[in-house]
Amino acid sequence: MKTTVVWFHNDLRLADNPALYYAAQRGAAVPVYIYAPEEQGARAPGEARKWWLHHSLQALDQSLRARGLRLTIRRAPQSLPVLEQILTETGADALYWNTRYEPQLWERDERVRKTFQQRGIEVREFPCYLLHDPNAVRTDAGQPYTVFTPFWKRMLQVVDVPEPLSEPELLRAPERLPDSEPLESLQLLPKIDWAAGFRETWQVGEAAAHRRLDWFLRHAVEEYHALRDRPDLDATSRLSPHLHHGEITPRQIWHATLRHSGGKWTKGVEHFLREVGWREFGYHILYHHPYTQERALRSEFDTFPWTEVETPAFKAWTKGRTGIPMVDAGMRQLWRIGWMHNRVRMIVASWLTKNLLIHWRLGEAWFWDTLVDADPASNVLGWQWTSGCGADAAPYFRIFNPVIQGRKFDPDGAYVRQWVPELANLPTEYIHAPWEAPESVLRQAGVELGKTYPYPQEPIDKSRDRALEMLEQWTKQRTP
Repeated sequence: MKTTVVWFHNDLRLADNPALYYAAQRGAAVPVYIYAPEEQGARAPGEARKWWLHHSLQALDQSLRARGLRLTIRRAPQSLPVLEQILTETGADALYWNTRYEPQLWERDERVRKTFQQRGIEVREFPCYLLHDPNAVRTDAGQPYTVFTPFWKRMLQVVDVPEPLSEPELLRAPERLPDSEPLESLQLLPKIDWAAGFRETWQVGEAAAHRRLDWFLRHAVEEYHALRDRPDLDATSRLSPHLHHGEITPRQIWHATLRHSGGKWTKGVEHFLREVGWREFGYHILYHHPYTQERALRSEFDTFPWTEVETPAFKAWTKGRTGIPMVDAGMRQLWRIGWMHNRVRMIVASWLTKNLLIHWRLGEAWFWDTLVDADPASNVLGWQWTSGCGADAAPYFRIFNPVIQGRKFDPDGAYVRQWVPELANLPTEYIHAPWEAPESVLRQAGVELGKTYPYPQEPIDKSRDRALEMLEQWTKQRTP
């Protein structure tokens, strides 16, 4: 019987998994996951994503065992020697995987492909992580896009999203499955248990991803356009960590959404699928400009005088102790559950890069380590967008006022009260700006600025003016 090794990465599911599907059609399948963070360098999973990865691998293994197979797990500094060993042990004559888009893995995957093809092994890879081929969606001049709206319009014109594949009807094991290391040996879980909030918040795995999508389509998608910016409500899909780990695919989301709406692009459906499009755009940028993981897409910003030192102000920002309630609520939500509402991601990033004049790379690195959905394309795209130096970026002079943002998108203060409980008793009028409250109101609410809650680390208006002044000086220095 023909035997195929299926090399898993960020595709931890059975359904709509082309590598597994076509391996199963061919004969026996050997599902393999190799944890080799050294190959990903600075883009190896951060601590929050490692927690998710542990539980996602556990869920995948359970799904495979229910079908008569199991996941072979290995830990190694390099994947190629492990794959060579597994193909030899099993007598496999083919190696399948689904296309990866992280630049750190391109050279490795090409080396693996050539090595096995030279030995007569059938090697195939299948695109399913994205809806579009980054090489196929281009401008009329044949160039990649750097602005979202024309990219989105062209993508809708040229991309026909295929129907997702079902689970393989039959999964057959080879005569001998290779030995697997225990999942615990990967040491993905924290040694000091800080993940209680993660466990309370998230259900991990393929089945959980589809339950969440089903809930979102039944309860939230039709009002998504109106409520998606409200962090105080459960009004977004929260599918990003499931998508990143490949527990669900964008084409499953695409077709399920349009089936739900009867094919109609209602306002809610359009806004939601447009957000799926932003994920595609992020990978489009990363594919064509891989250097953006370290440097600004708009190269002139490489000389912008941001601070790239972990100052006390930066450390206060990471701990949610800035004295700005919306910023602190977001940073504490991130620390507690490994996720932050997208509107609040923009608010906290604007505060760091503009009001504090700290480099976007420091903020991006903090998010990389603390987000369960930390994604090499979306994370960088978001930080460069907010700080004004990336694709289709908000201009640098657009500086979010966190008080105005809070009053607009957290109008009753419920979000701040949840994550900054020391302010919970303040009247809504002052919840987003406690320094404006009279002393008697603060006293009645049990708030003592500078003791129970910090004063703002920077005055909002003065720090905004300072950022604009720095932009003006930098622009003059660059002008011949």
